[in-house]
Amino acid sequence: MSHMLPDYPRIQPQTPWPIQDSVSERIQMAFRATGSGEPEPAGDTSELLADGRLIRSERMARVEAVLLISRGALTANRLGQLAGLSDAAEVAEMIATLNEGYDRGGSAFRIEQTATGYLMMTRPALVSWLDRLHERQSQLKLSPPMMETLTIVAYQQPVTRAGVESIRGVQSAEMIRQLIDRGLIKVGGEEDSLGRPFLYVTTRQFLDMFGLGRVQDLPDYHSIGRKATAKAEPAESIEENTSQAA
Repeated sequence: MSHMLPDYPRIQPQTPWPIQDSVSERIQMAFRATGSGEPEPAGDTSELLADGRLIRSERMARVEAVLLISRGALTANRLGQLAGLSDAAEVAEMIATLNEGYDRGGSAFRIEQTATGYLMMTRPALVSWLDRLHERQSQLKLSPPMMETLTIVAYQQPVTRAGVESIRGVQSAEMIRQLIDRGLIKVGGEEDSLGRPFLYVTTRQFLDMFGLGRVQDLPDYHSIGRKATAKAEPAESIEENTSQAA
C-alpha cells in the first residue's frame, strides 16, 4: 500500500547571511551606482580623527568593500584595479589607515597581508565563537527525509512516532533521533494510551531556525488530519465496493 504525504506548506530555514554573487558582479553593480569605475587621480581625502573615528573617502570605501566581498586574497595591483585606484602604493596606504581605524575602534576585522595578497580577516579572539556559530549553521542542512519528518511534527504536534510513521509510510525512529540530536524537536510528554508512547514537539531552536515567533506563525494549513484521511478514503471505498460486489 502506497502512502502519500499531505501537501504541507513549505517551510524554509532562515539565515542572516545573504547569498554571495561573484566578486566582479558585485563590484560592477557598485560602480554603476557610484560612477564609471575608471581609475582616479592619486590622493585620498580620508581622515582618521583623534577619537578613533575614520572618515572614509569614496575611494577608501571601495577598497574596503572589495575586501569584504572577496572570497580570497587579492594582490595590491588587483585590489587597486577592482577598486578603481591609480596604483598599488595607494592601496597599501589605505589599508594601513583602515587597520589603524579598526584597531582604535575595536573592530572585529583586520586586513592581513598573506603570501598571496590582502585578506579581510576576523581577529583571533573571535575564532572560537565563530567556530560555534559555524557548527550551528551546519544544522540548517537537513536531508529531505529529515525535513519531511520535521514538517509533520511541526504541524501535528504533539505527535507520537507512530503518528509520524502513519503519514510518512516508513520507519521514522532514526529521523526523530537525529532531529532530537540537533535540538529541533524534543519529547513533550506521553500519550495516555497503551505503552504510553512519547509525544514529540518542536523546540525554541526550531522557531529560531525558521524565523518564527511561535508555532502558530507556521504557514497556514487547515485540517491536516482531515486532508490526510480524505486522501485515503478513495482506496477504502474501492475495497468496500469490491467486497459488496463479491
